[in-house]
Amino acid sequence: MADRTFTLQEAQNLLPVLESLLRTAMDGKKLIEAVDNELQELAHRVLMSGGLLVNVVQMARRKAEREKAIHRVKDTLAEINAIGVQVKDIEIGLLDFPCKVEGRVVLLCWKLGEQGITHWHTSSEGFAGRKPVDERIAKAKKAN
Repeated sequence: MADRTFTLQEAQNLLPVLESLLRTAMDGKKLIEAVDNELQELAHRVLMSGGLLVNVVQMARRKAEREKAIHRVKDTLAEINAIGVQVKDIEIGLLDFPCKVEGRVVLLCWKLGEQGITHWHTSSEGFAGRKPVDERIAKAKKAN
């Protein structure tokens, strides 16, 4: 699906599903980071105190939660990718949708929290080069 392109309307129509998938991936990433921090803190406390009693069952449970979250994040990102959408930044929820305009592919750009897709950029410009959607983008037809 790497060669798939979207019209602006097709990309807009996918936003509710993609927002849900993106939030799932972001929540999973937060859980992974929380467990990693807990394990790092525990290792530090054990090291500093020369050893201590650890609730092994609780730590095993948290590690299992972490592993499930890793799989959930990977599966969710793979699902977004399979749709043909590019995840650019999971931290802020940034997605790009390839769109063919006047014979070249540009990227419709959407960030979690935005009401709709209102910006685009070339692949070389990235997020910093975002420009408002203009009539050429809005009227681009399905290429494939």
